[in-house]
Amino acid sequence: MTGLDQPLADAPPKRPPLVDDAYRALKTAIRDNVFPPGYQGSEQEIASRLGMSRTPVHEAIIRLQEEGLVRVLAKRGVVVTPIAPEDMAEIYDVIIALEARAAELLAGLPAGERSGIADDLDAATTSMEDALSHDDMVAWAQADEVFHSLLAERCGNGRLLRMVRTVADQSHRTRMLTLKLRPRPTGSVGEHRRIAAAIRSGNAAEAHDSARLHRVRARDVLIPLLIASGIKHL
Repeated sequence: MTGLDQPLADAPPKRPPLVDDAYRALKTAIRDNVFPPGYQGSEQEIASRLGMSRTPVHEAIIRLQEEGLVRVLAKRGVVVTPIAPEDMAEIYDVIIALEARAAELLAGLPAGERSGIADDLDAATTSMEDALSHDDMVAWAQADEVFHSLLAERCGNGRLLRMVRTVADQSHRTRMLTLKLRPRPTGSVGEHRRIAAAIRSGNAAEAHDSARLHRVRARDVLIPLLIASGIKHL
């Protein structure tokens, strides 16, 4: 066997498909508050509720602990990590910086790429607008998440995307828990349109500023709302 034929010694082992399935299933259940903040249970209980075996669920829990969504308690099972208002303030600091940079990067892409991305952003915004017209806040939140996910997914920076995904999971939980508390988000549609238009035109500074101000406004609505409502943990 030649050197080229030999397997790489440091190649990471391939993860069993069941582990990926368990990871996705448990992460979705946490994001959608099927397992709400503060929920505590054994690995076996969680596996049973997911309809899966314990071994892949154990591996999924290890990954989710690294992402900050759960904590493993010695001899006491697993707890879904609660989020306090001060945690959300820190999360927004990260999101504001990363999404502003992502929008700036998108505006620097070639015109053809920018146009396609702007079309997708506008389509997500239209879905938000339609959801608002029907007072469907769950659909609004889903379309809003699509818009913000696109910014990170299409900007071409893999490290930025990984960081965004970590904090976005925590932000999504808060969004879903506070849908009925927050004011009707009528301004979000126009702000999304401005971000997409700046990307389409290749105006990097405008894309950066529009994305930043959009998230700053959302933070300045949500954090005081959490504090005024007396919500200490989400």
